Amino acid sequence: MDAGDLIGRDTIERGRHLARQDRWIELASEMRAADRARESAPDGLPIADLLAFGARSDVVLAAEHALSDIRAISEYDLLAGVSELEGVMQDHPDNPMIALIVALTHIDLAWAWRGTALDSTLPPLHRSRCAAHFDRAAKLLPGCKKRAADSPAIAAADCALLAGQRFTRARVADQYERLIALDPRNHRHMRAMGSHLLPRWFGSYEELEVQALRNAANTRDTWGVGGYTWVQFDAIALDEEACARLDVEYFLEGMRDIVDRVPDQQMINLLASYCAITMQNGFGLSDRADLVRTQVCEAAQWLIRDHLTELHPLIWAHAASGFNNSVRINSPERFAARGQRDALRAIRDLFRDELRSGTDVTFTPTGLQLTSH
Repeated sequence: MDAGDLIGRDTIERGRHLARQDRWIELASEMRAADRARESAPDGLPIADLLAFGARSDVVLAAEHALSDIRAISEYDLLAGVSELEGVMQDHPDNPMIALIVALTHIDLAWAWRGTALDSTLPPLHRSRCAAHFDRAAKLLPGCKKRAADSPAIAAADCALLAGQRFTRARVADQYERLIALDPRNHRHMRAMGSHLLPRWFGSYEELEVQALRNAANTRDTWGVGGYTWVQFDAIALDEEACARLDVEYFLEGMRDIVDRVPDQQMINLLASYCAITMQNGFGLSDRADLVRTQVCEAAQWLIRDHLTELHPLIWAHAASGFNNSVRINSPERFAARGQRDALRAIRDLFRDELRSGTDVTFTPTGLQLTSH
């Protein structure tokens, strides 16, 4: 397990521990400090979000467990935990971070009720409970924003709420633009915007392209033209038509700008695994998209040959699932081992000719070293 993953896990545990000990003021203070400093784990997950996730995890996991077994569902079990959190919020009415934890709990519970069923097969009880939790979160967040208008964590929760609201189409880009302006160095916000601008959510292919270009202009000081790449990053992996329409030369120019500005190994592993693994997954579904995928996949060549000095197996493992944060990881060790295998396979394919000729490929702090026998 790499250091980046340990930071994330330790931060979640910190949030869980403080909540279990009823040390809410201390938790809120740590969240606010991290939020103001725009602190994030190496994978881009904001520290404030990780603390908040830990703080509500007991409540959310208990609800998910109950909902996984129809015989276990009872109103008391599902409402007791969030009712306690509502009580904590009432005890601290002016604390926006505590209110944020409660709002995020309601969003999580809404998704737990929603599950993975199709709209047409979702039971009426599940539909109404999902809507009620989203509505409660929507009532809480304006107060949070009023008390902490400069908070990326609250702005991100506002964006997360979009999925549960009925009339959001015109507001999506504006909401994300506000979030990105508050925290332009965090690529996860841009990636989420791109996904939500797909037609399957709230946008269109035309709007996705326009907003990607707009984001590149707005974040040029931070990312060069990498802002275009980040907005398109997950969208083109999810949607064949979005992939087919991509300005691939501009996308790859943005990728080089990202590497120039953030050349650390966390970022190199993210981009290399995306090109070598994630973008390989959709081959064969669309001839037009395949032309784009081929060019993006080829970027793995220069990323690995010129910039990779160490492997981060968990990043490669996540790449295989399209960096889907909802993927359940039962065994981090097995998950990391799978990522290690995927990474080594990609490197072996990349250096196939050299390996066949008897050349050894070795990682060094200055890059990959090729040694002939």
